[in-house]
Amino acid sequence: MNGILSLKKVLGLLLTSCTTYIIIKKLLPYYVRNKSLKKSKNDEKILKVLFFPDPKPTCALKFASRNGCTRARCNLSHEPSFASAQLLSCLFRTKHQLDVCIYVFTAIELGDLVINLHRSGVNVRVITDDEQVDASSSQIDRLRQAGIQARHDASSYLMHHKFAIVDKKLLINGSFNWTLTATTGNNENLMITNDSEFVDKFSEEFEKLWNLFDPKLFNATT
Repeated sequence: MNGILSLKKVLGLLLTSCTTYIIIKKLLPYYVRNKSLKKSKNDEKILKVLFFPDPKPTCALKFASRNGCTRARCNLSHEPSFASAQLLSCLFRTKHQLDVCIYVFTAIELGDLVINLHRSGVNVRVITDDEQVDASSSQIDRLRQAGIQARHDASSYLMHHKFAIVDKKLLINGSFNWTLTATTGNNENLMITNDSEFVDKFSEEFEKLWNLFDPKLFNATT
């Protein structure tokens, strides 16, 4: 009797094992394929080049706000192919951290966007040139009043970089200052990429300057 029960247990275990094997064999290809698709989507390379000027100013509400533009008659552009529209959309997607290293920052729309990102919980840091802090229409004081950390150099030479890093994963770099003139007047360029080799190098440069331009160091030497 015990022998029959043992045989039944063995057969039951074998049947369970066979069933499990068949299920795994059936489901494994789907798992591997879905994982591969997810990985390929996450690893998708981004390399985009934007050229300015745009024909007319872009509506920041359209591309950099949750509700979009609700104005009945908006005189600003809603064209998504415009370089400024793509820049605004890219910056608006920041989730955790935005590092901006820019020579001139006078564009009100970009100032609004950066402040709104800060208020939504994004950690924003800004580096600029000391001579541009108090320049006409500079957004730096406005950013500081909103609680955003902003540092500048203390040199007769220029802090002439023009780049931003989104979530430490996306680099925006080029000749483009954050000004209305650069948007609709000047011939400017921006390159946007998630290539880690470039992102990491620019992140290192930002951290180097951020530490170098620490106000405590200025106070210690004066």
